[in-house]
Parts: sequence; structure tokens; C-alpha cells
Amino acid sequence: MTLRILVVGAGIAGLAAARGLRVAGFRPDVVEELPASTVPRAGIFLPGNAARALRQLGLDAPLRPLGDLIFRQVFLDAAGHGLFEVDFAALWAGVGESRAMSRADLQQVLLTGVGGEVRYDTAVTDVQIVDGAAKVEFGDGSVAEYDLVIGADGRRSTIRAKTGLGGHAAPTGQIVYRSVVSGGPALRDWTGLFGRRSAFVVMPMGGRRLYCHADETVTPDTPNPADPLARVREVFGSFGGPVPAILAAMEKVQVARTDEVVLESWRSGPVLLVGDAAHATAPTLAQGAAMAFEDAVVLGEVLQATPEDIPAALTAYERRRRPRCGHVHERTRERDRTRDVAPALRDPMLRRRGQRIFTEQYRGLVSPL
Repeated sequence: MTLRILVVGAGIAGLAAARGLRVAGFRPDVVEELPASTVPRAGIFLPGNAARALRQLGLDAPLRPLGDLIFRQVFLDAAGHGLFEVDFAALWAGVGESRAMSRADLQQVLLTGVGGEVRYDTAVTDVQIVDGAAKVEFGDGSVAEYDLVIGADGRRSTIRAKTGLGGHAAPTGQIVYRSVVSGGPALRDWTGLFGRRSAFVVMPMGGRRLYCHADETVTPDTPNPADPLARVREVFGSFGGPVPAILAAMEKVQVARTDEVVLESWRSGPVLLVGDAAHATAPTLAQGAAMAFEDAVVLGEVLQATPEDIPAALTAYERRRRPRCGHVHERTRERDRTRDVAPALRDPMLRRRGQRIFTEQYRGLVSPL
């Protein structure tokens, strides 16, 4: 059966969804509001379950030469003294390798897997559900009808708003700073330092570069800093370990607020939300891309199983994905709460129990989809 499918969004979730659909034998249209010249910056960390999903999508081979493999997570206090370590290679054994890499490189791998043209500079301005189909209006005034629309347009999803599935994402109270550093100290491990309601994470990402991800918890009315680099040096200037050398080499910093999306339903008629549009979380567990890849795998499987019955397929999709995405929401909030405990209480507890606590937060994701 030939289905007319539209994927809205050509970021990680949209390109992964398009790949999952192609693997299942479908040929979706893919549109993106931004121009083709938009290149994602910074880096990304992909735990083992992300690698497993990419393997199921047939995209593991082009990924192998890229980035750096991460075998161990090392947690330190703000002074750089050890708290605990997690053997990431053992945790994800038999599942997939964990990797830190350039986000732009990942985007390119996903683009090669789409197998068709992405229509850039193409916004969706309206979606109407008529007789079980989705009537989509684009920014240029054109209109097309689809059997299925996949909303993969991120935390501030237009498709989510147009179909009444939910409003704005809810702020988590964190400001995140991201940077790629060249010329910093030589590191082999994912290394995270916990401060007072703040954290600084750094990891090797290939090409003698380091990917840095730092965050601080703030009040809702706190504005984004006018000079993110100066703010990072202010907040983390007293940290020890590798941080001083990294801050000295740091040149550019991206700043963003984190938020989460929790919805009663991910679908309305023939419209389905995937990725951050459906279940965004704070990036604490590095599961945003992994959940999008898993979404893509399951989406392809359920549609391939019942292509003649889209409502049944979407019901099956949501039944399979909700428990897992809910687990990520819960574990993310749990880790953030732990991070924000006063260091005098938190650090001794983490030295005693941190390895077990943080390992268990990933256990539910080791199991197959």
C-alpha cells in the first residue's frame, strides 16, 4: 500500500523518522523551515542505546569513523576530587558503543540515510484533519493532502500547536552552555564536575577537540547572559580538575534554556509527534537523540505491520514508546534533583552510592525496544 507521508522537520528526529520510514518501505516527503545552509554547531553524546537504534536504521557503518568512543564516565566534585566512576563499556555491552561527536557530522550521516530530497525553506502554516486525512498548508500558499503527518519539529513544535496536542514546553529552570574547544587538555573519558546547582561536563569528540556542556539552575526570571563566555568563566572559574585549562582555551559559547514536553497524547487523527516535539527532556541523561532514533525504529515497524490501518499503527506506536520515554523523563528529573542537593550532603552520598545510582538510571534503557 502506498501511503502519502509528510515529515515536518529535518533535524535529528525528522531525518531519523524519514530513515525509519524508508527502511520500512515508505517514501515520505521531508520539509524544513530553515534554509539548507543552517549547520548545527557544538557536539553530541550518544549512549549505547542510540548506537543500537542507529544500527537498526542501517546507519551504524558511516558513524564508525566519526568522533571518539566513550568507555568510562568520571564524576568529580567542584574541586576536581573524585566522586565515583561508571564503566560505560560494561553498562552498554552487547547494546552499542557510546560516542561523542560533532553534531554536524551526525546530521550529515542522517541526511545520507533519507534517500530523497529535503525541501528546505518550507514552513508548515496550517494542518487540518479532514475525513481521516491531513490537509497541510505551506508557507508559499500551496496545499497538499497526506495520509500521515509526522511532527518532528522540536520543542517549539508548530505541528503540536496547530493540532491542539499541547502548548509551550515547560522550562526546567536550567541554562545550558555548549562549546567545542580545541587546544584544551588531553582527555580520554567523559568527565563531569558537580558544583552548587551547576555542572560542567567535558568529553573528547575526535579531531583533538573537546565537547563541553555546562549548566546552572536559575530562577525563571533570570535572563540569558549577554556574554555567555564571560558567564561560564564566572560560574565555573573556581572549579578544579581539567576545567581551568578548558576555560582558558574556550572561545565561543552557545547558550540555551532547557525545557521539557509532557503530553497526554502524541497523536491527533493522522498526525503523530515524535522526538522533542512529543517528549523533550533536559539533556542530563543525553537521551534526546537516542529517543528520536528509537522513535524512528518503532514508527517504521508499526507502519510496516499495519499500513492499511494508520490509527491502529499509531496506537501501537504510542503504547510501545510511552513507558520508555516516561522512564527517561523520570530518571532525568531524578538526576537533576540529585545534582541540586547541597554539596555538603550530596558529595559524601555520591562517593558511597553514586556508581550504583547513576548506573541504575540507565538500566531500563539497556533492554530492547
